[in-house]
Amino acid sequence: MKVNVYSITGEVKEEIELPAIFNEEYRPDLIKRAVLSAQSARIQPWGNDPEAGKRTTAKGWGTGRGVAGVPRIKNGARAAFVPQAKGGRRAHPVRAAKNHHEKVNTKERRFAIRSAVAATTNEELVAGRGHRIEGLEQVPIIVEDELESVRKTSETREIFKALGVYDDVVKAKESKKIRAGRGKTRGRKYKSGKGPLVVVGEDKGISLGARNHAGVEIVAVENLNAELLAPGTHAGRLTIFTKSAIEKIGGLFQ
Repeated sequence: MKVNVYSITGEVKEEIELPAIFNEEYRPDLIKRAVLSAQSARIQPWGNDPEAGKRTTAKGWGTGRGVAGVPRIKNGARAAFVPQAKGGRRAHPVRAAKNHHEKVNTKERRFAIRSAVAATTNEELVAGRGHRIEGLEQVPIIVEDELESVRKTSETREIFKALGVYDDVVKAKESKKIRAGRGKTRGRKYKSGKGPLVVVGEDKGISLGARNHAGVEIVAVENLNAELLAPGTHAGRLTIFTKSAIEKIGGLFQ
């Protein structure tokens, strides 16, 4: 599959052949497994104190008193220790020892990444994720390596406009909304959509130049993963590759 390589001004510079990884089979089932595995690996274990509700000298009165045989505090009739008592233990406490990580085989994970990379060439999948690609001649977009050295937000804004992806950045910015639920009080009040993913061969400053654009993420090609390529387990993210990233990706994730 041949694609155009664009300059940072949006002009076609040359034509190159995409590596074989872009012809990989589309496997949404494996992509979903790999994304869920990455998400579950970030879960912070938490649980109740094993002794919560048990620090008491309460003892049962025994039989023959016409009352329930639950443990009771020494100087009173109030029950303690048992789950149904005030201040008692929990019946089924959350245990910090529980392992939430859903493991995935190494070969499956690499296959999922290759499949997600190949999905970036499918216009139907990219449009299905909600990306604005009406004015684009091709997906993914391949750009000269000069993009890796851009360090200013104003410059990256003009580059995105020249490449035709700035509408997608605006869409991500406009999608910002207040989260429903308790997350508002836990440091994640706002949520917004995903914009373009920029994959570079080497970060020479582009992470500084693009980090202030809504929804835009920067990643070195060696650090690509299924979650970046398929946020929410849905493949087909609008992706911008630099030419050096394309040259490197052919030998990765085998």
